[in-house]
Amino acid sequence: MKKVALYIVLALTRIIFIGGIEASAQTKMDKKAVLWAPEDIKWETLKGAPPGVMTVNLWGDNTKGAYGGMTKFPAGFKAPLHYHTYATKIVVIKGAYTYNGKEYGPGSYVYVPGGVKHESAGVDNSETIFFMEQPGKFDIIPVGSMKKKK
Repeated sequence: MKKVALYIVLALTRIIFIGGIEASAQTKMDKKAVLWAPEDIKWETLKGAPPGVMTVNLWGDNTKGAYGGMTKFPAGFKAPLHYHTYATKIVVIKGAYTYNGKEYGPGSYVYVPGGVKHESAGVDNSETIFFMEQPGKFDIIPVGSMKKKK
């Protein structure tokens, strides 16, 4: 019985600690609205991605840690078999995101756990734009070469 009580106390302590960290992070966030019209968005090359892939960071920094942003594939883009270290959450905005050969159009949600090997692509007749979020920095690890991150 004492062990069960100890486990409960430890679990509650962890929940309280994590909740405190999240509340602290929220108080450090800016207190003003961020409003960007499409013409104000500055697309940049997504570092570490295949050629042609563009990105806009909306929050965080995809080269350092957790982030959320939009990603753009040019029409006809295809990435070979690969995986990412961190889980990837995607919401399709324009065109279609193709995951292992199946197309997911605007409004679709795609979740890919970290370490899951997959192929991704856009579509031939349109650029593809999607919101992407990861809890850690962006990487793409090709399966053929099994390159290791440093």
